[in-house]
Parts: sequence; structure tokens; C-alpha cells
Amino acid sequence: MGNTFVGRVLLMVAVAAVAFLGWQEWQRRHADGLPAGIVSGNGRIESIQVDVAAKYAGRIREIRIKEGDLVEPGQLLVRMDTTELEAELAKAKAHIAESEESAAEVAAEIARQESELLFAKQQLARAEKLLASKTVTREEFEEKESRLNVAKASVDAVKAKLRSVKQSVEVAQAEVRRVQAEIDDSSLVSPVRGRVLYRLAEEGEVLAAGGKALTLLNLGDVFMEIFLPGQDAARVRIGAEARIRLDARPEYAGRATVSFVSPEAQFTPKQVETRSERDKLMFRVKLQVPPELVMPYIERIKTGIRGVGYVRIDDSVPWPESLQKPFPPPGASELAPAN
Repeated sequence: MGNTFVGRVLLMVAVAAVAFLGWQEWQRRHADGLPAGIVSGNGRIESIQVDVAAKYAGRIREIRIKEGDLVEPGQLLVRMDTTELEAELAKAKAHIAESEESAAEVAAEIARQESELLFAKQQLARAEKLLASKTVTREEFEEKESRLNVAKASVDAVKAKLRSVKQSVEVAQAEVRRVQAEIDDSSLVSPVRGRVLYRLAEEGEVLAAGGKALTLLNLGDVFMEIFLPGQDAARVRIGAEARIRLDARPEYAGRATVSFVSPEAQFTPKQVETRSERDKLMFRVKLQVPPELVMPYIERIKTGIRGVGYVRIDDSVPWPESLQKPFPPPGASELAPAN
């Protein structure tokens, strides 16, 4: 009899526990229930990663930031050693000065040769008149004509030399621009507003051309990726309104828009034949957070935070009240505990 009583008590406890768990599950589903026309999927906050790499091989002279730092577009992050480049630049500038000096000397020579050419023309013109009156001999006239031809050839030669010297100046100037560009590219700046995710090199290390020094998170491109069944994904349009709710603060919902729907299924074979199998296809959907909503919280934004994304596939369906409460202004409440 004692055993029967104990058994009944245990049975009642088990039934009560099952009932309680069932009530909790009903409560959860009721609380998270969505109207027809709104679908949801689990996801996490993500951001595009941007590598900061050396364009040319060289040694790292200085790294000005550390992992976790916020950076602004155009901010100097890494400076490469430019000692050799600066020597090349000085050499190229000296070549310019030398070529310009040569050009000035050749220009002066042109002026002298042109003066002699003018004098030869005048002498020939006088000799031509005197020849008509037989005051000079034919030999004297031909001599002056020969001098004129020599003067013309001398002017042409020195002008050709000037063109060559000017080309040398242009080549030297181009070399200065090239070396200066390499020096400028040796200062690695941030292309985005973001956070330093990885520091991949240290001061004194030598990087190959294209070698990575840092990896940044572009906080101007924050999004959540969720997965929806094929039937729901087919009804999602690009630009559709969306909401993002974080597990850390489920009472708030941030605005987002659908920016991408994958054309290929995930987790299941690409080619399926039966309707039941097609219903299991899951498609990746990207929910983009507007940059103007990210910027006020940029000090708090972290990737990897889990949450739920909601997409409205029927524009006539209003958002539930639970998804209409925006995140509070910065300082009014913490978004999430630090990782």
C-alpha cells in the first residue's frame, strides 16, 4: 500500500511538471506569436570585414592603434619604413635639377645659334646683291651660302638636344611622382569608420606586397542574416521592412530593411523533386541596419550578438506593438553587456 501511495504521488508530480512545462511553452509561443504576413528567423549581428594591407613590400615602422579601437575614415593606422624611398626621392629631385640646368644651357646655346643663323642670312643677302653687280665672285657667294646652311643645321641640332633634355626633365618628374606615391601609400589609413578586429602584425615586421597588417569591422555596414523557409523567402521583396530584436534586450526592436535574398538554398540539396522536400529549403536573407541608426550607438555596437530578425512580407499587416519600441537613445540604457 505504501508503494502504491508513493507511486501515485510521483505520477501526480510528473503530470504537474508536464503541465507546467506545457503552460510555459504555450506562454512563450503566445508571447512570440506573429500575425500572418510577418516571418522571423534567428541570426546574429554581423559586419563586413576590411583588411588594411601594404601595397608594397616593406618594414612596419609604427602601428598607432590596438585591437578594439574605433577608427575613422582617413585615420592613420600603420606607417611603413620609407628610408629607402626618401633616398630615391632625393635622387630623383636632384636629377630634375640637373636636367633643368642642362635645359637652360641648351636654351642659351639655341639663342646663340639662332643669332649666328640670322647673321648668315644677312651676309648671304648682301652677297646676292653684290654678285649681281659682279662685286663678289661666285666662290665668295657660295661660301656664304654654305655658312648659312651650316648655321641652320646647328640650330636644328641644338633644338633637338633641347627636346631630349626636356624629356629627361619629364622622366625625372615622373620618377618623383612615382616615389612620392609609394611614400604616400606607405601610410596605411582606415578606409571606413569601424573597429579594429585583429592586429595581424607588429612593429619591425616585414610585410610582403599585399601583406595584411590589420582587419577592421566596417561599422557603417551592420546587418543580420537570418534563414527563412523557401515558401516565406519567395514572398520577401528586396527593400521590405524588417525589425531586429537582440537576445540581450528583447524589449526593443531596431529598424532594418531586406537588402539581399540568396538565390540558392542552404542546408539541403540544390535539386529536390518532391514538394515535402522543397518545403525544407532554407534561404539566407540579409537585414541591413541603416547607417544613421548605427552611428549613435557606434561605441556599443558589437558583432556576434544573437537575436531574431523579423520581416514583413505583407505590407498591409501592421507591426505588432512588441516590435515597435525602438532602442533608447545612447546613455539612456545599455544595449548589451560587453563581450
